[in-house]
Amino acid sequence: MNFFKVFHSNLSDIVTKLGEAGDLPEGLDTSRITCEPPRDATHGDVATNAAMVLCKQAKMKPRDLAEKLAPEIEKIAHVVSVEVAGPGFINVKLSDEFWHARLKDVLNAGTDWGQSDMGEGQTVNVEYVSANPTGPMHVGHGRGAVVGDALALLLAKAGYKVTKEYYINDAGAQVDVLARSVYLRYREAFGETVEIPEGLYPGDYLVPVGQKLKDVHGDKWLNADEADYLEEIKTFSINAMMDLIREDLAALGVVHDVFSSEKELVDNGGVEAALKYLEDRDLIYTGVLEPPKGKTPEDWEPRPQLLFKASQFGDDVDRPLKKSDGSGTYFASDIAYHFDKFQRGSDQLIDVLGADHGGYVKRMKAAVKAMSEGKAELDVKLAQMVNLLENGEPVKMSKRAGTFITLREVIDKVGKDVVRFIMLTRKNDAQLEFDFAKVTEQSKDNPVFYVQYAHARCYSVFRKAMDEFDGIDLSEANLATADLSHLSDESEIKLMRLMAEWPRLIEAAAKEHEPHRITYFLYDLASEFHSLWNKGTGDVSLRFLHADNLELTKARLALLKAVSLVIASGLLVLGVEPVKELR
Repeated sequence: MNFFKVFHSNLSDIVTKLGEAGDLPEGLDTSRITCEPPRDATHGDVATNAAMVLCKQAKMKPRDLAEKLAPEIEKIAHVVSVEVAGPGFINVKLSDEFWHARLKDVLNAGTDWGQSDMGEGQTVNVEYVSANPTGPMHVGHGRGAVVGDALALLLAKAGYKVTKEYYINDAGAQVDVLARSVYLRYREAFGETVEIPEGLYPGDYLVPVGQKLKDVHGDKWLNADEADYLEEIKTFSINAMMDLIREDLAALGVVHDVFSSEKELVDNGGVEAALKYLEDRDLIYTGVLEPPKGKTPEDWEPRPQLLFKASQFGDDVDRPLKKSDGSGTYFASDIAYHFDKFQRGSDQLIDVLGADHGGYVKRMKAAVKAMSEGKAELDVKLAQMVNLLENGEPVKMSKRAGTFITLREVIDKVGKDVVRFIMLTRKNDAQLEFDFAKVTEQSKDNPVFYVQYAHARCYSVFRKAMDEFDGIDLSEANLATADLSHLSDESEIKLMRLMAEWPRLIEAAAKEHEPHRITYFLYDLASEFHSLWNKGTGDVSLRFLHADNLELTKARLALLKAVSLVIASGLLVLGVEPVKELR
């Protein structure tokens, strides 16, 4: 239950009631009212801008309107005080019993706490990774993979119907380069000494592909002309690279629902169909573009091109759809691909791309708006670079990949859960430093350890309770029957308040497509829990287990169980396994 939405509903009812009584104009629009946690927790539990938003419609001063709303808000169940602050903000304090009830909600829901129907089954296609099938994934791909996968899990938690998709770029010149590179490794498998010329892929990861090609086809291609072997070796090589990529993704805990092929899209006439769709709506024409910025007339050759009217849909300029040789541009293929996703039933499209695609965002949003006639939305999340460090020093390149550290090397070194959590400790468009020393140290400065430690600490208390209290029932159902009036310390109330905010956080993060908010929340929750733990070290009355007071113990265990459930709920959204014991 997102209690802030419930409070908003209560507030809307109050405005309606005052309107019917003649104390306010009738029909005031309450949709823009916000109900949220105050920035300063000392101001209360809920803050609303209702008076500020409604004052113009009501033709009243904000503070006068707030003073009219405050007495009615005080009548809402569990409201203990209402304060009008500043020019008309309203701060509300809720009773301890309200937080006790929310704690029971957590226990009754389990790790489903935070599940929302906000998405109402709307279809969302999240396309992420989509690395060229020319080699193993690097850490930059890994960040996009984690952002996309966590976003998909987050949207599913918020009630959306999500498809996780990978687009295989298997129709460009880069796969010709791949086939030529594999062919050299194939010859090497027969004992030849080969040199990898500049422009081909030098990484050792292609050695086993060349060997496998030999094992499957023998010497069939050994003395063949390129025209004879290129297409078949290209298909073989792409399949081998996609197997490698799938293995790397699986090691990261990423499994896609759909793999779409650019080559199949082109071969099946997808590009022609998309261009015909645009042509039928008078959205393409033959024209001459202005020279790019920075070009001089001497090095610019104006020529007629087939152009998409992107500027009609928010782009800066119209965009070419065909190259000088008559073949389609990458943009034309991308239009066809997004059209295909829309036709498959997705009205919300999300692309997670590398930061180098920044210049591509406007044209793709324009294309989606045109192709869907405004029925679909495209959101592009750009994943910035990851700087790999070891004790603050840049990590050297990988021999296996030839030019970069592979994602698999990082996963093998620190584990998938560490990689996933750390990749989400910054917003996707901010650069990220991944220091091997820091992400594995056991300290408060390592967020993944700090959160997992809180979850493991809860379970250490559960194990101790099983030892000290014979036959104690630690099920959520039993702990939900505890007398929670024993939980009255401010540290305990803070924990309950924070856990009650989890459903709102899920909805807000899903709405903004920002899974990194989950890591921030979990760190704050872990911090409040560790604070209570440390407080109990000095104050015996705040310890979790009391041999002489089973009811108090049961209430404290209920609090711990809820903390463990909310942390687990959050970690599962991130695709991270909650641990019950740290080793």
